[in-house]
Amino acid sequence: MTERALRLGTRRSKLAMAQSGQVAQAVRRATGRDVELVEITTYGDTSREHLTQIGGTGVFVAALRDALLRGEVDFAVHSLKDLPTAQHEDLALAAVPPREDPRDALVARDGLTLDELAASTAGRPARIGTGSPRRMAQLNAYARSHGLHVETVPIRGNVDTRIGYVRNGELDAVVLAAAGLNRIGRAEEATDLLSVDFVLPAPGQGALAIECPAADAGLVAALAALDDPLTRVAVTAERALLAALEAGCSAPVGALADLLDDGREATEMRLRGVVGTTDGSALVQLSTTGPVPVSHGDAIALGRELASEMLAKGAAGLMGERAL
Repeated sequence: MTERALRLGTRRSKLAMAQSGQVAQAVRRATGRDVELVEITTYGDTSREHLTQIGGTGVFVAALRDALLRGEVDFAVHSLKDLPTAQHEDLALAAVPPREDPRDALVARDGLTLDELAASTAGRPARIGTGSPRRMAQLNAYARSHGLHVETVPIRGNVDTRIGYVRNGELDAVVLAAAGLNRIGRAEEATDLLSVDFVLPAPGQGALAIECPAADAGLVAALAALDDPLTRVAVTAERALLAALEAGCSAPVGALADLLDDGREATEMRLRGVVGTTDGSALVQLSTTGPVPVSHGDAIALGRELASEMLAKGAAGLMGERAL
């Protein structure tokens, strides 16, 4: 008898449908089973409030998890940066596929880069839209240090809505995740890719998370075929940093783990982290390294170590809330 199709729970946005569709194809190849997408509306999709007001952590995830726990879907795909750092006891993070570009992308009028944009506004500040306090903090800090006249403007909405603010002249530019533009086939609309040397991404940015019920050992094992060990240890370190700072996904925290090499092989993992005030007037930005190969426990230890150093430098006060 033919096995029934696996039901993949996904948000309804164009980006979520695109990335879930890509995962569905990979699951079909790995398991030989058909996969059907089940669209689910989350609170984060329907609320017009800014993420800082609705408590960004989990607002795009809860409805998908509820559907999993009720048995309405077999597995779900999340943008990993939206996933709470505490794993749900009844769900398994079955796979973290290879990461897309983790950088932030600028979409600006007239094809301008960030530096060109700030120099082209005839004395007024360049208005740059973003819904992320993390991006605001780092963009404003970069502008301060380079003498650029920039005003960051809080916005919400999907990719079309955000880019529409630039097309209609309301904003000079918006900042989006490069991974999102790549996944929906619109990478060419980015006018500048922001270097991680001055804008660190959100922890887990560019990576996907595939969750399923922990009790379904067969499905956990099947989905594990999509897992990329290097991506998993990198995002584990980044999320351990975030958890140790006791910050949610809407906090002004950036982090990126990557491998350093000597030209022949990886020699160590580097983890960089940043916390700042949204006006860019104060940043705590530090890094640490650990040996390779990196185990799950090593990655967690690396994240906690860097968080401890950042807290000692005053990171808690910059997040606007107490962190322990």
